[in-house]
Amino acid sequence: MGPSVQGSGRSVVTIGVYDGVHRGHRRVVERAVAIARERGLRSVAVTFEPHPDEVVRPGTHPLRLTSPRRRAELLAGLGVDEIDVVEFTLELSRTSPDDFVQAVLAERLAAAVVVVGEDFLFGHEASGDVETLRTLGDKYDFEVEAVPLLDAVSSASIRARIVTGDVEGASEQLGRPHRVEGVVVRGYQRGRQLGFPTANVETAQHTAIPADGVYAGWLECVPMANLPALYQGERWPAAISVGTNPTFEGVPRTVEAYALDRDDLELYGVHVAVEFHARLRGNTRFDSIDALIEQIHADVDAARRLTS
Repeated sequence: MGPSVQGSGRSVVTIGVYDGVHRGHRRVVERAVAIARERGLRSVAVTFEPHPDEVVRPGTHPLRLTSPRRRAELLAGLGVDEIDVVEFTLELSRTSPDDFVQAVLAERLAAAVVVVGEDFLFGHEASGDVETLRTLGDKYDFEVEAVPLLDAVSSASIRARIVTGDVEGASEQLGRPHRVEGVVVRGYQRGRQLGFPTANVETAQHTAIPADGVYAGWLECVPMANLPALYQGERWPAAISVGTNPTFEGVPRTVEAYALDRDDLELYGVHVAVEFHARLRGNTRFDSIDALIEQIHADVDAARRLTS
């Protein structure tokens, strides 16, 4: 767990994995922020790292919709005063609901109000639910508010859409385009040789990458300490390729983004985000390089129309 905030006043706390910070998550977090502002209290979002599923059932880590950095950025953007990332361990997974509430909500965060989704579960073997939380709230002197869920909006359903390439459907549930992040690394430079230099993005393990294919979207530089001033705040419309290139043998699965009409970018080592707006087509094997180039021109034109 992070540093204790005892002694810094009472708080309004919301708890969840919050992977994706989707439209349903935002309803819960925004309610917590609103209550905190009404009462003059600080708002705290408690999240977990790594994902609890990976600790309880190793090898089942869900595909990640947001990196920890991006999740914190999105939560802060909703007005949360503090983000408390709790290290999820096997020991914590075996903690009873009462012990968890006492240690985290009562002693650590001095909760006055706890806001959760109505399906909230916690404690050993998910034995605690909202009613358990209300009972413990009476014991430890905090109120509980359960926010109704949004129909058909969940991290699991968004992941399912992404892996099939339905980035438009995922965006609708997220409330923004799905994005992946990573550092630009050197690839085979075939795009440069064809006249379309791409940023080859090395994504983190468990990243939710859309199905193989070609997409329209954006390439954005993520503010980092090592980001050259030249690229601060830069964002370009892009044509994005995901997967192994079937025209070339032996190419590993990649995420590559071509910033439209830009052949002057030097992004190696830069942390970038690739946002997916629309799927253009699946991957196809071309009989010749000329045929491939002709299709890339068509993809670029389509991407330009969709991002203009």
